[in-house]
Amino acid sequence: MERTFHMLIYRTFHAQRSCLRPHLDQIGLGAGQPKLLAYLNTHGPCSQRELADYFEIDPAAVSRMIDSLIKGGFITRTPDGNNRRCGVVSLSEKGKEANQDWQISCRAMEEKMLAGFTVEEQARFSDYLSRAYKNLKSKPEGEAL
Repeated sequence: MERTFHMLIYRTFHAQRSCLRPHLDQIGLGAGQPKLLAYLNTHGPCSQRELADYFEIDPAAVSRMIDSLIKGGFITRTPDGNNRRCGVVSLSEKGKEANQDWQISCRAMEEKMLAGFTVEEQARFSDYLSRAYKNLKSKPEGEAL
């Protein structure tokens, strides 16, 4: 079978998820939730809209993740009127601890994934992935993708 970049990225993504999934369960988080905790830890309290925009995901999906994180005690929401989506979400102490545990798991996974890569190769790999992302996000007019 021919190994295209598409397939290599797909396989690497799934291997990464498989490596990290047990840690999600240990911490008590669901898929997609750690990135919200990491964002809140770095940027501080924010609106659901800001989270949806940053991660390029549907606001309704963010709302469901936030509801679940609130239920688990990982974040809190300060309402702004009657609209839940207009409120501000913040990390709780439990959320800060969960984020810290998740970051430790991610660093361990990255060490495993990049074993045998030189520091220079790691820097180039990071640059390649960043550039590939930017290429996919820039959409010339009239282009289907």
